[in-house]
Amino acid sequence: MACTSCSTGKDGQPKGCKNNGTCGTDGCNKLTVFDWLSNMSLPNGTEPFNFVEVRFKNGRKHFFRNTENLSLSMGDVVATEANPGHDVGMVSLAGELVRVQMRKKKVSPQSDEVLKVYRKASQKDIDIWQEARDREEKMKVRAREIAIRLNLSMKISDIEFQGDASKATFYYTADDRVDFRELIKEFAREFNTRIEMRQIGLRQEASRLGGIGSCGRELCCSTWLTDFRSVSTSAARYQQLSLNPQKLAGQCGKLKCCLNYELDTYLEALKSFPRTDTKLYTKKGTAVCQKIDIFQGVLWYAYEGEWMNWHKLTAEQANKIIASNRKKESVGSLEEFEAVLQMEETKKPDFNNVVGQDSLTRFDKPKGSQGKRRNKKRKKKKGKPSKNA
Repeated sequence: MACTSCSTGKDGQPKGCKNNGTCGTDGCNKLTVFDWLSNMSLPNGTEPFNFVEVRFKNGRKHFFRNTENLSLSMGDVVATEANPGHDVGMVSLAGELVRVQMRKKKVSPQSDEVLKVYRKASQKDIDIWQEARDREEKMKVRAREIAIRLNLSMKISDIEFQGDASKATFYYTADDRVDFRELIKEFAREFNTRIEMRQIGLRQEASRLGGIGSCGRELCCSTWLTDFRSVSTSAARYQQLSLNPQKLAGQCGKLKCCLNYELDTYLEALKSFPRTDTKLYTKKGTAVCQKIDIFQGVLWYAYEGEWMNWHKLTAEQANKIIASNRKKESVGSLEEFEAVLQMEETKKPDFNNVVGQDSLTRFDKPKGSQGKRRNKKRKKKKGKPSKNA
């Protein structure tokens, strides 16, 4: 549910609220939580939960204690405690759902790390905050120029001002350790503010910048993904994917997070399959696994020395042969099991069209003799001169 600022202007161009992740209606933000308890009253004698969730730039959220018992609701701009000074953010959640979120994030209400809300932001606070936000883009360009001039192997991806404009946090990515002592002196002299450098990973950078993935949708890390679990190449091997770095890597240059989404399902399905390094011993020879198909539940084996001839077996048949090998029982050949599988496949019923639907290719049939005659008559009429000519 977007606000009216997301509509188009007179020239057809999108207006855009230009808040960069701080929409006033909280409808087009990352990790937006719908307060489904907002229209419900608390039972008698129950005190309201005096904690709120406040969102800052780029979806950064923290919990704060409402010690002043302010009447806060979603979308209110508040001044919160910071170290030093104060910060300005927007309330993204209030009420009993904050208790659920704090329990989910494993944040204790008695923790000293939970800061407090000072007040609702005044117009002066908002003006200072907005002026600082307008400076961020120009400062980022200038900061990158200074880093390049000092020959530092780092990339400054984003800048975030504190609400009172007393401190600027520079987010950067780097492969190795960077000595930026001289850089901080240059920044303090150039921007005349307190500087804080914070290193983030490549995935965190992609989540802050956003983008479109190879699937055609927005990046998961910039829309709904909150934690970045480690992804290894074994996840691609279990899913029978080719180890192509160009296809498996995301925009951050790391392995795609979506490789972990279906990994548990594949691991559960692979439990019924024998190990691929287990050989099958038959009277005809020793067979080695060449390929498996998890969806169809089949494997392909080839005899040693006959690598071009593959034999298709089900997982049950392969397990049966392995069990026979362990009991030292003789097994004829793979062709016998493959013939049984082919017989079972031929016995499968064909699904006929019992609904009476027409074929989609019914219009692709060539025209009959009647159609040809009509076309000839039309050509003759077109060729005859008109009487008025």
